[in-house]
Amino acid sequence: MPARLDHTIVHSRDRFAGARFLAELIGEPEPKPFGPFASLPLAGGVTLDYLDERDTIVPQHLAFLVSEVEFDEIFARITERELPYWADPMHARPQRINHNFGGRGVYIDDPDGHSLEFITHTYVID
Repeated sequence: MPARLDHTIVHSRDRFAGARFLAELIGEPEPKPFGPFASLPLAGGVTLDYLDERDTIVPQHLAFLVSEVEFDEIFARITERELPYWADPMHARPQRINHNFGGRGVYIDDPDGHSLEFITHTYVID
């Protein structure tokens, strides 16, 4: 069986606030407590386990492949909340989306500085 990502830990100043921020954007239910984590199950069996961090948080990049309809819903939530967003990971193209690889994409930062990317078409790597 090929390896499949099962879960990853996302460090946060407030595990439930961090997990809830993403859950609300993507239209998922409230994260559940699981030991010291706020767990957010995603499609494909992957779980994001948010963990409280008292020290410096090293920002992570989390990319989510979503349908066109889901992108519209997520982007509407981003604009309704007046969250800053970018078309690129370097934040050089503010308040724009991209159309890379024939899809659409947008980047936002969560409250802990993690870069969240939502794309409608996976990257093509030659």
